[in-house]
Amino acid sequence: MSGGYFCMERLSFCLLLSAWSWGWAPGVAAKPKGQGYPHMNSIRIDGDITLGGLFPVHGRGAEGKACGELKKEKGIHRLEAMLFALDRINNDPDLLPNITLGARILDTCSRDTHALEQSLTFVQALIEKDSTEVRCVNGGPPIITKPERVVGVIGASGSSVSIMVANILRLFKIPQISYASTAPDLSDNSRYDFFSRVVPSDTYQAQAMVDIVKALKWNYVSTLASEGSYGESGVEAFIQKSREDGGVCVAQSVKIPREPKPGEFDKIIRRLLETSHARAVIIFANEDDIRRVLEAAKRANQTGHFIWMGSDSWGSKISPVLHLEEVAEGSVTILPKRVSVKGFDRYFSSRTLDNNRRNIWFAEFWEENFHCKLSRHALKKGSSIKKCTNRERIGQDSSYEQEGKVQFVIDAVYAMGHALHNMHKNLCPGKVGLCPRMDPVDGVELLKYIRNVNFSGIAGTPVTFNENGDAPGRYDIYQYQIRNSTPEYKVIGQWTDHLHLKVESMLWPGGGSQLPSSICSLPCKPGERKKLVKGIPCCWHCERCDGYQYQLDEFHCKRCHFNERPNENHTSCTPIPIIKLEWSSPWAVVPVFIAIVGIIATLFVVVTFVRYNDTPIVKASGRELSYVLLTGIFLCYATTFLMIAEPDLSTCSLRRIFLGLGMSISYAALLTKTNRIYRIFEQGKKSVSAPRFISPASQLVITFSLISLQLVGVCIWFIVDPSHSVIDYEDQRTTNPHFARGILKCDISDLSLICLLGYSMLLMVTCTVYAIKTRGVPETFNEAKPIGFTMYTTCIVWLAFIPIFFGTSQSAEKMYIQTTTLTISVSLSASVSLGMLYMPKVYIILFHPEQNVPKRKRSLKAVVTAATMSNKFSQKGGFRPNGEAKSELCENLETQ
Repeated sequence: MSGGYFCMERLSFCLLLSAWSWGWAPGVAAKPKGQGYPHMNSIRIDGDITLGGLFPVHGRGAEGKACGELKKEKGIHRLEAMLFALDRINNDPDLLPNITLGARILDTCSRDTHALEQSLTFVQALIEKDSTEVRCVNGGPPIITKPERVVGVIGASGSSVSIMVANILRLFKIPQISYASTAPDLSDNSRYDFFSRVVPSDTYQAQAMVDIVKALKWNYVSTLASEGSYGESGVEAFIQKSREDGGVCVAQSVKIPREPKPGEFDKIIRRLLETSHARAVIIFANEDDIRRVLEAAKRANQTGHFIWMGSDSWGSKISPVLHLEEVAEGSVTILPKRVSVKGFDRYFSSRTLDNNRRNIWFAEFWEENFHCKLSRHALKKGSSIKKCTNRERIGQDSSYEQEGKVQFVIDAVYAMGHALHNMHKNLCPGKVGLCPRMDPVDGVELLKYIRNVNFSGIAGTPVTFNENGDAPGRYDIYQYQIRNSTPEYKVIGQWTDHLHLKVESMLWPGGGSQLPSSICSLPCKPGERKKLVKGIPCCWHCERCDGYQYQLDEFHCKRCHFNERPNENHTSCTPIPIIKLEWSSPWAVVPVFIAIVGIIATLFVVVTFVRYNDTPIVKASGRELSYVLLTGIFLCYATTFLMIAEPDLSTCSLRRIFLGLGMSISYAALLTKTNRIYRIFEQGKKSVSAPRFISPASQLVITFSLISLQLVGVCIWFIVDPSHSVIDYEDQRTTNPHFARGILKCDISDLSLICLLGYSMLLMVTCTVYAIKTRGVPETFNEAKPIGFTMYTTCIVWLAFIPIFFGTSQSAEKMYIQTTTLTISVSLSASVSLGMLYMPKVYIILFHPEQNVPKRKRSLKAVVTAATMSNKFSQKGGFRPNGEAKSELCENLETQ
């Protein structure tokens, strides 16, 4: 504040004060030492140094009245605590020796405007009054009693009252120490520089309440505040702390008007019910408003719904909950850490109407406390109220429990006493009584000593002030519990910089120990993310992390890596199971069985042919090409084991080589045979000379030439794309991740497989074409007919294979179906060739050896001519014994 503004403010205030003071005339001029008596609705106790006192002796008046009902605990107990402290200091030879403290104590009536009016008394002595224009009736100058000078003020109680008074006292540099005002605004040393307090600021209290809310796992609360500095500042501090700490949201902030209209509290309860999930209600309100809120909750039949958390204005007081025990059950309250002062209990219990005349309100307290009347005229006929006998005793004929702020009132008075004592020691060393440097007391100097005091208070706790005049934060936490129908406030924890809360000792409405909830939204289940409601971080909707997503944190889902899938509750990712065709699988057993039987049969045929290698039938079948063909058949069967074996570098390389090689060998040999037969009979139509390249050596060269093309293609493939095994995670990436599988397989795609088998298919088709062209050859000549039937059947097998193989590409069992189909198709192709071409020969060799005999030799020209003529006219050669023409042709061709 600038100096000019300060002067103008003080000038205008002084004018107001002067007008007020001239209208006031002291009722008593003589002031007996140490005696108190009524003075302008105040208590006045003489002394060398006078301290002011502000106490809410009465409540706020209704219907335009300044004051209401008497406050026994909050008013009388606290007021008597100041008198008790003054007596102790005045009787202490070590504290302010030879200096007596006096007092001027006023009633604020729990109203800031009334307190402002009353507190003008404290600054009255600081204003010079011009009496030159004032004359008595006889013309003489008036005799004006100069009011005592107040050097410091103890009070006030309510923060709004303290703020109003502090604004006046700072203008006249009068230090002020409050015993109950906790509003954070009062910590502003630039505005309230002469204000100090022995109770902690609501900033600490708000932090403690936030910590309690979080410890009880609440995150959605409402706030309720009395209009004024205490309530509004307290709620503001709570909201600020909850934002800083996070995790607590305020559903709504409701304010109780300073002058509530009828039905206002019922309206407040209805508004709180609009956010019914916010069962916890944080209350910064005076005890009158607290009581009326509880009454409204009871009328609304909401007993047990709301969980109240009251500030130090509620504390452990009985009056707010009297006859409202069930509504208040489970309420959590907070109070600056205190202890009951035993000396005060003895002092207060000994107070009577005779020994406590200095307290002008004590007679009113007496009537209220003992439910009697001092004046007989005040008694009404038929009334149950009796006349007071003055033999009643506090604590015996009435209940008594020390009010919670008594300790702080005593500490505030002692803080002022210690500051004055230290000031006297420094300014008046060795002097008895006050010295000129302390007459009058300099308020600015006194404030410095107040801020530097450090002593053990009446309860043994240290009394100190920080640079803003605040006391350190130390709180007891209470819960209002009903045990065995007996209500009581029970200490359930403490707060000193951090929280110590005994949750297991807490009881909730109905006597249960189950922690009530006050949350906006239920916690999301594992695998669900929070989608926050805009503007309310404690309210959300839960969304499932679906598909291949997992819960990254409480707000986000993330897709698993390509080789992973979410676990059952979508909280993390696990590797996708790797599958391959197992030997024990039914899909593998059948192909393996067929392959084993085929291999055994092939080896049996080979052994038979080797043993009977020089017999006519073996020779007639073309021994060299037969062994080549049998080798191809064997490889076709052996391919089954490569297809089922676990894919790795060697397995995949062998698959590339032998999957197409076995079929290429088989069909190359068959193609060579059918081509030879075709060329022989086509040549026979033109001449009797033999075609070229029909000798066994030529046939082998042609066969291996055809086979070499397959090998060259595979070699090129190896160079361009080296073989390796892969894990295919896309093939069985099902909609439901639970069924997702990674397939361990060789890097042979469907297109690569078509290319790999394409050459074999080309040989097969070409061979089939030749088989069709030689379909007219008599069945007794060579192997044209069996080869034809073999190729027809093989084509049918592969025509069936194609739709099955490619039609199951989207099936979950694709790997099993395609592998089994491919292996069985290859094995069936080999089996058809083996069964139709070689089994009849083996049958003749083993069971009809009489047919396996050599026949007479004729020239090649004669044989070809006979075969050709037989083809043109008849099939008489079929009637020749032992198939002579057939064998003879083959034998002659073999020897060429």
